[in-house]
Amino acid sequence: MNALDQVPPDFLHALGTLRKAQCRRELRLAEIPAPARLAPFAVALGAEVMAPGTGTATPLHGPAAMALASAAGTGDDDETELATGRFILLHDPDGSAVWDGEFRIVTYIRAELEPDMGNDEMLGTVAWTWLVEALENHKAQYRAAGGTATRVLSESFGTLAERPGSIDIELRASWTPASPDVTAHLEAWSDMVCTFAGLPPLPDGVTPLPHRRRN
Repeated sequence: MNALDQVPPDFLHALGTLRKAQCRRELRLAEIPAPARLAPFAVALGAEVMAPGTGTATPLHGPAAMALASAAGTGDDDETELATGRFILLHDPDGSAVWDGEFRIVTYIRAELEPDMGNDEMLGTVAWTWLVEALENHKAQYRAAGGTATRVLSESFGTLAERPGSIDIELRASWTPASPDVTAHLEAWSDMVCTFAGLPPLPDGVTPLPHRRRN
């Protein structure tokens, strides 16, 4: 029997809608191993946004602009990671009371910020607002959304004491799509990752996070 015969039609349909998504071109998107214990069926995508080369014509702001300026000043052609993330689509044909449905989207986004922004009480609220507004902008209908925004402080000591400290913002979130068509959900998430990285354009009404430091 073909392995695809074991896959529910709804999940196959959902996979097809993922392929239709038109994600931001700045996003490097690739399939990664999916978690095996969260649901009977799952697919996972990993993404990263790198600082563009010095030849880019795209107007930049915030961390992307600072990273580009730093690279231009040093002559270093190495790319700088601006943001990274994971997008996981889960499916349980029997449904889940916790999910309130048969599908669940689980996401993770991480980006570095200015160290002096670490005490900004609005930081987590802004990150969550990005998620909600991105889904609304793409008309991605959902329910039962939840998440956690975390600030991660990194400090170096001893032989690494000269290394500057850093503050990362991490957003872990999940929600239940209203249907197996998850095209708009992946497109919204694509915008979120790029927004964390500081890349324009920002949709109307979206509040930018504080700029992050780049050396």
